[in-house]
Amino acid sequence: MTPSLKAQYDDHGYVVVPGLVPAEHLEELEAACVRAIARTRSGEWPHRRTVGRQFPPYGDGDPDSWGVQHVMHPDLGEPAFARRYTSDALVSIVKELLGCEENDLQMELFNLLINPTSNSFALRWHRDDVPENATEEEEREALSVWHHGTQWNTALRKDSCLYVVPGSHKVPRTTEQRAHSSTLDPPQDPLAMPGAVQVTLQPGETVFYNNNILHCATYDANQPRITLHACMGEVRGGPTRARNILQHGLRWMKEERFARTLDPRGRKMLERIVKLQESVKGDVGYSLAN
Repeated sequence: MTPSLKAQYDDHGYVVVPGLVPAEHLEELEAACVRAIARTRSGEWPHRRTVGRQFPPYGDGDPDSWGVQHVMHPDLGEPAFARRYTSDALVSIVKELLGCEENDLQMELFNLLINPTSNSFALRWHRDDVPENATEEEEREALSVWHHGTQWNTALRKDSCLYVVPGSHKVPRTTEQRAHSSTLDPPQDPLAMPGAVQVTLQPGETVFYNNNILHCATYDANQPRITLHACMGEVRGGPTRARNILQHGLRWMKEERFARTLDPRGRKMLERIVKLQESVKGDVGYSLAN
């Protein structure tokens, strides 16, 4: 990590970092992904992102999938994912981006983004925890809160699916941007959004981004996609992170058999997300509507 990378992340809301997955680990991760994808496509693994649903709850209304959820779940039986989540290289860069110590980090989500097989589609322009119908004042207020977390995509195959508007994590949408995003419909042309850029990752590259940057994604049924998709937070975020994280359903993380799959660093991170879960009373609801 260099000052220029952290400055880019703070200013633009995203940064691309190469080489966080050592070559000797790529083969192991790819094999775990291939098995997880096969189980999801066969219907054996029920935790998935279904075609026709952009955000949680995903349900099971379509047999086709565009994502595999909860890849660290002990029932999936793929320890390579937890090793990746708690790896030195990854934790080191997350600490730098968030400006925190390791003892502040909390375990959150680890999923897998894949290509659908039935038809291509796109996710609409959105911020992960700010509704598209928010007024300018509501948007400004939401973006003024530092949510103490970062999200990332690590490509195991070349990935050009993600589009972002640099700097939009800090400011409300312009009138023109609002016209492209105040809708539940996916974009016909993502680059028609004022200020949008396409993020292309080569295998092994990772993009870290603030999840309230304005972003969307395209999914090509004919282009294989194997992209690790995860986020990590830190305790200063407190309840500000609860809805966006807990809406995905993490009760399984409280099971002792999951803790037993983790290294000491992972168990400490797990303790912090369990503490957040237990501090929240009632239903957290969902950040965005499908």
